[in-house]
Amino acid sequence: MGSMPEKKTMRAQQYDARDNKLHLNEIPIPTPREHEILVKMGSASLCHTDAMLFEPNDQGLILGKNPVTIGHEGTGRVVSTGSGDLARTFKEGDPVGFLCAVDCCFQCYACKNVHNAWCATGETKIQGFSADGYFAEYAVVDAREAIILPENLDPKASAPLFCAGVTAYHGIADCQLPAGSWLAVIGCGGLGHMGIQYAKAMGHNVIAIDITDDAIEEARICGADYTFNSMADKDWKKKIVELTKGGVHAAVNFTASKKSYDDCPAIVKAGQGIIMVVGIPQQPLEFNGLDIALGRYQVKGSSNGTCYNMREAVEFSAKHNITPHMTTFKLEEVPKMVELMNAHKAKGRMGVVFD
Repeated sequence: MGSMPEKKTMRAQQYDARDNKLHLNEIPIPTPREHEILVKMGSASLCHTDAMLFEPNDQGLILGKNPVTIGHEGTGRVVSTGSGDLARTFKEGDPVGFLCAVDCCFQCYACKNVHNAWCATGETKIQGFSADGYFAEYAVVDAREAIILPENLDPKASAPLFCAGVTAYHGIADCQLPAGSWLAVIGCGGLGHMGIQYAKAMGHNVIAIDITDDAIEEARICGADYTFNSMADKDWKKKIVELTKGGVHAAVNFTASKKSYDDCPAIVKAGQGIIMVVGIPQQPLEFNGLDIALGRYQVKGSSNGTCYNMREAVEFSAKHNITPHMTTFKLEEVPKMVELMNAHKAKGRMGVVFD
């Protein structure tokens, strides 16, 4: 059960831009504002976007404070709440999961229909980047971004659902394809291994593509119908077109590889195919204007989660017993997790489970 801490400080893994490294710091336990809840963290997991803090990028990551506690995927139990009516609907001990946008209005068109990042106020902060995140013993979260977990979801194991899960679910669902369609899941790691499970639960035929044998094996475990190692098989694109009789109906790209995006047009069905952008490479993406103008394929994006589409994904996960495959570490081992992710040596998701 969650309970108020007796101590006043906590351990937190904080990124410091001055030396581009993580430091395990002792910092004050935060106090929830009126609209917030204080959570004793049960689990926090690493997303590739977290690792992008350490590398140059021109894709819009903003560091709003320094040092900053990293991590934007988390679950835990409520220990206290702010004084607001919504915050007080949560009770001590409630198992909760939550998303990471704070200081936005949640009411404008962008917040309700697109993403909180484009809130009309221009004040949005993202925990783990421009506000403190979840690789800490406690965290405050906006009550509007939190839900009580379904009974079969464990707060010590469900953190990846609250970025990877919501993102992967909508990466598949937002293609809006009928059951029986052919989907290529590109990248079978922390996001892709969940995307495969969602696609199969929705009744699709799934082709999984990755560059490592470990990821390919993970894809098979998750139910992929066919798998291709694009580094080992030079004819993989031709084989996919033949297998699907013209190409997949959607190529859902969960990777941060620009080359993998460059390869997508060759495997989508002409006139019917969708290239779904989920993963974010360091470099800008390039698509042929004539291809798009003549309808060879569509390029779409999928929201990585708002409080308005989170519940659908989490409840679907609980109903279909879709769970993240998470390798667990201690809080002091977060730098090791980053190293493993950058070396493509991680299977599924990596996360910290707190006592």
